[in-house]
Amino acid sequence: MYNPKSLSADEFINHEEILETLKYADENKDNIPLIDSIIEKAKLRKGLTHREASVLLACELPDKIAEIYSLAEQIKKDFYGNRIVIFAPLYLSNYCVNGCVYCPYHMKNKHIPRKKLTQEEVKKEVIALQDMGHKRLAIESGEDPVNNPIEYILECINTIYSIKHKNGAIRRVNVNIAATTVENYRKLKEAGIGTYILFQETYHKESYLKLHPTGPKHDYNYHTEAMDRAMEGGIDDVGLGVLFGLELYRYEFAGLLMHAEHLEAVHGVGPHTISVPRVKRADDIDPDAFDNGISDEIFAKLCALIRISVPYTGMIISTRESQKVRENVIRLGVSQISGGSRTSVGGYSEEERPHDTEQFDVSDQRSLDEVVHWLMDMGYIPSFCTACYREGRTGDRFMSLCKSGQIQNCCHPNALMTLKEYLMDYASEETKKIGEALIQAELNNIPKEKVREICREHLEKIENGIRDFRF
Repeated sequence: MYNPKSLSADEFINHEEILETLKYADENKDNIPLIDSIIEKAKLRKGLTHREASVLLACELPDKIAEIYSLAEQIKKDFYGNRIVIFAPLYLSNYCVNGCVYCPYHMKNKHIPRKKLTQEEVKKEVIALQDMGHKRLAIESGEDPVNNPIEYILECINTIYSIKHKNGAIRRVNVNIAATTVENYRKLKEAGIGTYILFQETYHKESYLKLHPTGPKHDYNYHTEAMDRAMEGGIDDVGLGVLFGLELYRYEFAGLLMHAEHLEAVHGVGPHTISVPRVKRADDIDPDAFDNGISDEIFAKLCALIRISVPYTGMIISTRESQKVRENVIRLGVSQISGGSRTSVGGYSEEERPHDTEQFDVSDQRSLDEVVHWLMDMGYIPSFCTACYREGRTGDRFMSLCKSGQIQNCCHPNALMTLKEYLMDYASEETKKIGEALIQAELNNIPKEKVREICREHLEKIENGIRDFRF
């Protein structure tokens, strides 16, 4: 039985409900009055149900798709303005006891060197990231209770937060580690993490069990119910995501939105972020082995529909995607991107990009400075802001700020101030020049005059060497 309020994965991600949804979507994909009414509902900025959104995904009418794209662009502007938050992944360990068939870290892969960072190595990685200008990290680790127990993760978080190098500081650590217990989530919360992120990989239970043949991750229900345990452990902000290409994308899309509906129904707050990775080539992994790969066009449509279906959520895209693809989906809904990423364990402190422990091929290999420059060239404000998390505006408090549109008086000035820090401390001359002009122009877009004035004063203080202002 489908029940979004249930705490059982088989009920809140219900296979029969998804099949019925896909059938309904196919039957109505050319039903213009229905499609128009769903688009009208989406314009209210309150989101769409998995069934409504699935009808739009099935629709192939070019004029309706153009309407969806235009609306996604507008909703993105309304909720997130022209800010793009920047982060970097930090891989702590690739030891893993799981048998996931699409990931090179799987236990049977004997030709990948296994590596786990010592605290001294974590420190070197963090200093290298701070020297680039990063303020926000997402830490990643394989699942291995012997090599990467929760104590190791907590020690790494503590080390990361403790390092102050020149003007550098990591102000927010998001955590992407395997499903765990309420008690361990509580420990992560106490360690001061930002968002807890866990990709579902696939919501199709039968496929999930085949793709995860061995290891603790084989338990579909334990994995799928992780976000409920995380929230029970006090973590306000959780991030969802599927790995597009493992299963049919329309099935995954419906499952993803059902998971968002479930979080809203049970906890009163939906996902803080939704990530949209696609299967990519990596050591021992051939993406062509998965015959559900999706085109760039379908990928863009998925991003636009996630934006209008869950309008308040942050959307994340990684350096798995090329510059061209990222450019397109930033416009349609993506609000966070990684920059200057290395997906290998210990990759940042090495001069040359190492490939032997990479989790996946990095398509966008530009430096952080190049990414910042590129975003500003397109009229976006690269934001290194971590203020909401540090001011306690998480979970429902962040959502109410976002839904009320007050975000412009908070996030906009915070973005400008953190960009100013980046320009003063890390940017190339060319990037600095374009950034200073952008800041002056964007100051005028802060709605409240008082906030604008305070922001202007803070910018001057940053120019004079003082750091870390926030609204």
